[in-house]
Amino acid sequence: MNEEKKIFDGTLFCPADPELKAIKLRTHNLCTEYNKTFEDETEKRSKLINSIFGKLGKGVFFQGPIYIHYGTHTTIGDSFFGNFNITIQDDAPVTIGDNCNFGPNVTIVTPMHPILPDERRVMLDGEGNKKRMCYAKPVKIGNDCWFGANVTVCPGVTIGDNCVIGAGSVVTKDIPSNVVAVGNPCRVLRVISEKDSMENFPEILADNKVIK
Repeated sequence: MNEEKKIFDGTLFCPADPELKAIKLRTHNLCTEYNKTFEDETEKRSKLINSIFGKLGKGVFFQGPIYIHYGTHTTIGDSFFGNFNITIQDDAPVTIGDNCNFGPNVTIVTPMHPILPDERRVMLDGEGNKKRMCYAKPVKIGNDCWFGANVTVCPGVTIGDNCVIGAGSVVTKDIPSNVVAVGNPCRVLRVISEKDSMENFPEILADNKVIK
């Protein structure tokens, strides 16, 4: 079994495996190229971003700079917006739905390390070779989610549809759909309802209108 298959199986793998390192090096280099572009170099940016990720929907925009680990393990839906300094450490698969908006410095991580320091330094693989190993848990994010600045999503977390995750939150457990969740660790604050409509905030709505 190759090391990438072990990742998807949720078992220990060696991140220094040559095949995995080649994937990461390619993606890191593409990210570096993207981060050197100007915002109005749209054609160049589009080509690079489509070369980085496994699957992208329509209308995806990354402000940049971006820091992506594998890229090929990440799927992003339509109409995604990622603000400055997005980081996706997608050892395990990362799935992001449609119409999601991420504020600056959002981080998504999937890898996990052994807790005991001796095991973290070195273990024996199935053939008795000493290797540094870790494992990873997938992250799933639903449709129509808005993450404030500096949100961190931890390994194995699923976030439902229509969620607002407050700035600075560290999401360590699953979040259900249709809620505002905040804090470290992130907890559900309340359910989103029609009371949250901009119609109820005329001082902000001004002469604009909600589409019904």
